[in-house]
Amino acid sequence: MKEEISSGGVVVFGNAILLLRKYNGDWVLPKGKVEEGETLRQTAAREVYEEGGVKAKIIKYLGKIQYTFRNNRDEEELIQKTVHWFLMEAKNMECIPLKEEGFIDAKFIHVNRVVELAKYVDEKRIIEKAINEI
Repeated sequence: MKEEISSGGVVVFGNAILLLRKYNGDWVLPKGKVEEGETLRQTAAREVYEEGGVKAKIIKYLGKIQYTFRNNRDEEELIQKTVHWFLMEAKNMECIPLKEEGFIDAKFIHVNRVVELAKYVDEKRIIEKAINEI
């Protein structure tokens, strides 16, 4: 089984959290693969900026999630993915979705609605943890 390590951010501004909407309608947190020579923190900050157009500072490490999925190009190959999450703070609510990555919208969603909008259960848990921290 192939292993993949990613890092991402739960980005807060006031009482809202950044979510990105994919072309299929799913709302997700910004994250991506760790590149060679990068730390988990550097990856999280880079991915938040690349995917959402948001410059944010890291406040603290929130934890990691792990899951397995099938490679889109090779159905036989299973990938064990680990995603490390950081609580981050933005200076404003300006955000721009990265269309080339399949994102059609980026918004800061009020903490009362963000968990219900997020697509994946593990991301919902990380968002809840972030809300408890703030």
